Amino acid sequence: MGITLTQRAAEHIGRFLIKRGSGVGLRLGVKTSGCSGLAYKLDYVDEPGAGDQVFEQFGVKLFVDAKSLPFLDGTRVDYAREGLSEGFRFANPNEKAACGCGESFTV
Repeated sequence: MGITLTQRAAEHIGRFLIKRGSGVGLRLGVKTSGCSGLAYKLDYVDEPGAGDQVFEQFGVKLFVDAKSLPFLDGTRVDYAREGLSEGFRFANPNEKAACGCGESFTV
């Protein structure tokens, strides 16, 4: 299946990479956190890691490590502004439930 970026997300990532002045893309992964067990984590990538899967859309590279990929396969990453709030939104078909605050999820 893979991971997809919307054009809005890719544009946002691209702008921040330019502003940062370095980096080859963004890493999407999961970490153990929150009341539901897993949380998304995002980091800039200066050098790809061994075993990274690379997904490229709209000229932006998204890196996912092998350990995180089973939890993220099929995810669509978007970037949205809603009122005073803005950030990445994840549509993950593997997600079975999320905590009330929206910070963590379970598969």
